[in-house]
Amino acid sequence: MDNLLAARALMGVSFVFHIIYATMGIGLPLLLMLAEGLALKTGDESWHRIARRWVLPAGVVFAIGAVSGTILSFELGLLWPRFMAFSGAMIGLAFSMEGFAFFTEAIFLSLYFYGERRLSRRALFLCTIPLTLAASISAIFVISANGWMNTPSGFQMVNGSPSDVLPLRAFANEAWPHEALHGTLAAYVATSFAIAGYYAAMVLKGRGAVEAKKALSLSLSVAAVTAPLMLVTGDWAADSVAKFQKAKLAAMEAHFKTSAAAPLVIGGWPDPDTGRVRYAVRIPKLLSILAHDDPNAVVQGLDAFPQGTTPDPRLVHPFFDLMVGSFFVMGIGLGWFWWLRWRQKEVPDQPRLLKYLMFASPFGIIALESGWLVTEFGRQPWVVQGYLRTSQSVTPNGGVVSVFITFVVVYLCLTAGMLKLLLRHQGRHGGEGKEVEHA
Repeated sequence: MDNLLAARALMGVSFVFHIIYATMGIGLPLLLMLAEGLALKTGDESWHRIARRWVLPAGVVFAIGAVSGTILSFELGLLWPRFMAFSGAMIGLAFSMEGFAFFTEAIFLSLYFYGERRLSRRALFLCTIPLTLAASISAIFVISANGWMNTPSGFQMVNGSPSDVLPLRAFANEAWPHEALHGTLAAYVATSFAIAGYYAAMVLKGRGAVEAKKALSLSLSVAAVTAPLMLVTGDWAADSVAKFQKAKLAAMEAHFKTSAAAPLVIGGWPDPDTGRVRYAVRIPKLLSILAHDDPNAVVQGLDAFPQGTTPDPRLVHPFFDLMVGSFFVMGIGLGWFWWLRWRQKEVPDQPRLLKYLMFASPFGIIALESGWLVTEFGRQPWVVQGYLRTSQSVTPNGGVVSVFITFVVVYLCLTAGMLKLLLRHQGRHGGEGKEVEHA
């Protein structure tokens, strides 16, 4: 494994794990806020008990997310020094603002966590509002940096170096709005389904059925609102990619040759040697419609770009299909639940539905991870699209392989410990009506 591959693998592994922690760190505060709000509005203490059971998981994922995010910051400087030297002036504002949001989130999470016996119920609820906003805003600021890497702006190139930097213009780059909104909604959907799968298992086992059904209904209510919005923002993202990242679109759709009335390719395995996609399903003209709102529009293929400047469709296309497929897996469970909920006028406890929700519960995270891989693989071989190649940015220092192996082991142990802690905590407090104790 050479230095470049080892550095990319290390960043990839770090991000794969960090995304899980960050996703739950964004989604859980929203559920806390809604549960505490329902407790205030209805006077039903069970909503407050449900919320307090989510406090420790929220604190754990926040802490681990902070640690993994710090590791990523060090990795950026150590593994990609040329990238940081090139882009620091453009993405520094986003990371600085993220720091303010992070500390705001930490303050109000601490107030909510330790304020059970010191603050009124209304004050506890009010703490969850800035907590929820700060968690989302923190992610939105960080996503600005990734958006800039995909659609760099806010500078001029002078003698091979960036000059005349406009930080606000770089911050508000073309990819940022749709990436930020789509990513935040995806975090809400992923968290909702993860929570729903856990409570579906509780209902199936008959443990704390009343409160488990309430938590199940609340989590899928959030998904019912945010999942359709993801379709809207996903279409917006596709339009932006079609306009500003044409090579990425071609790789996503495994579209090798520029053509009019381009079909949408679903599934299959792209073969760059032959320019064909084996075993795929093709829907005539649909790619032209989706990309340009015209069934006969010309869609640029990978052949429209210089050789060596385009992403590998064998990496991008399968993950794009996995992302879309994961959404439909969740959509089936969501539609099934709310159809039975409407018919029965109560939270359904049909075993087949509950087992399906358990099966579908990880697909929100799978969709998020797949979407991130599409974004990153779809930008290669560039770390800053059109300006700086990934191969030019990597550190010349050795020893990256050993660091990569060490960090894989550390992340696996960290995640296993987190899951054990959270499952043990939920198991202790899974019975109906039990209060959560805090140190």
